[in-house]
Amino acid sequence: MIFATVGTQLPFDRMIRAIDKWNKKQRLSGCFAQVGVKGFRPSSLDFSETLTPSQFANQIAKCKVIVSHAGMGTILTALQLGKPIIIMPRLASLNEHRNDHQLATVENLRGINGIYVAESEEELMQALHQAQSLDGGGRFSPHAQEALLNAVSDFVGGTIAGGSRYVH
Repeated sequence: MIFATVGTQLPFDRMIRAIDKWNKKQRLSGCFAQVGVKGFRPSSLDFSETLTPSQFANQIAKCKVIVSHAGMGTILTALQLGKPIIIMPRLASLNEHRNDHQLATVENLRGINGIYVAESEEELMQALHQAQSLDGGGRFSPHAQEALLNAVSDFVGGTIAGGSRYVH
């Protein structure tokens, strides 16, 4: 099963249309899309404009693959649960967002196990064709590593690596 989500702020019609077009040919049952308020209504997918946190968690638990805008909340959830995620950045040039920060996000995440980037509808279609064989890349801990916590603690306490004092 594929779960597509556009996040809570804006619809992402280009992504949902591409998934709908792909699924019209594939005829997979059990695919679900959260399309956003006033977002495109797919004809080949079950969908909802919005989801409660428990409904979102239920869809994530049931799915094999997540397809999402390049929003960090969904990306981190996928990594924590070891679910493969296909991310498609919204583009400011297409009035899908205020700026292109999602392009920067995908560039920084490209190559991480379990994350698959699709920058166009064509790339999304290719990734969807491979969806059932995508690897989740293992689970990512929701907690910071002890070394990072110690470094932050030392910094806040006034010391930095090497024992020198941090001076304002």
